[in-house]
Amino acid sequence: MSDSPSAAPVVLDLWCELECPDCHRALSDVHALRARYGDRLEVRLRHFPLEKHKHAYAAAQAAEEAIVQGRGWPYIEAVLARTADLARVGEPLLLEVAGELGLDAEEFDTALIDGRHLLIVDADQAEGKAIGVTGTPTYVIGDERLDGGKSQDGLLARIEEIADRLLAGQD
Repeated sequence: MSDSPSAAPVVLDLWCELECPDCHRALSDVHALRARYGDRLEVRLRHFPLEKHKHAYAAAQAAEEAIVQGRGWPYIEAVLARTADLARVGEPLLLEVAGELGLDAEEFDTALIDGRHLLIVDADQAEGKAIGVTGTPTYVIGDERLDGGKSQDGLLARIEEIADRLLAGQD
């Protein structure tokens, strides 16, 4: 039964990078999906920093530190809202956002220096490459990969169609 607490949520992996303006625009789709599905859909951020964005790799590590400190999505959304600032200012913006959210900015700085989250970011990027991710945002739900890097038109409807089918299969 889909209402049973034991029903696992459908997983939507969002391959993203935090200096990407298209990923910022994708947040409205993420919000719509969360509003529609609640805890029946688990949206997981997967890191795919692109070489063309100089601060994306550091931002991915900072996002992991925000997750450790219990404010992953608020941090991710706050940084995505300032992609142009990140491109211009760089790593100091990552620490500034942490401070604005009441996180331990000093610990963020230490995490960026000691590289404690490098393996997570590298593993995500390697997995993304292995499944054919070439740009961001890219969504993976069920066994389907949807590329939003070129155009996000129609992606929300397609994700909803797949999620509905997967959730119906749990009944």
